[in-house]
Formats: sequence, C-alpha cells, structure tokens
Amino acid sequence: MVKLLNLRNLVDQWFDNIEVRDRKIAKLLCQSIPASCPFERDIKLFGRTLFHIPPLCKLNPFYEQLVSLRFKALSYLTNESDKDKALYCY
Repeated sequence: MVKLLNLRNLVDQWFDNIEVRDRKIAKLLCQSIPASCPFERDIKLFGRTLFHIPPLCKLNPFYEQLVSLRFKALSYLTNESDKDKALYCY
C-alpha cells in the first residue's frame, strides 16, 4: 500500500512539474482534456427524467492534475496568442 501511495505522489509531482511551452501542445491539451466531466447525464424518457448519473470524474485520482494541466495550457494560450481563446474552452 505504501508503494502505491509513493507511486501516486510521483505521478502527482510529474503532472505538477509539466510546463506548457509550445502552442501546438497547449492547443492539443485544451482540446483533449474536457472542461467539465463528460460522464454526468440525465436519463430521460418521454421528457421525464428517470435518473441522474452524477459526475464520476472526481473518482479519478488524477482528475485535479488533469484540470490543472488544462488550465496551464489555457493560460499559456492566453498569454502568448492573440486568437480567441473561446475556441479551446469547449
């Protein structure tokens, strides 16, 4: 169990130390990492909600690091580019 926690800490540190320095990579990161959890859904039948599937992304142990990486990429594009950043937000 301790080795698993150490591995997770190493991966967390690796994600945190990634710096976005290339426009193409920043664009790829923004387009491939979703802005919101893609698994949240309302299941409807004939206009009535049968049940709601909650966002399961928070169960992913690396969710916060991925969101942080997407934010770094958006920040890079904002600081380095004159183009509209709304293209990368969805």
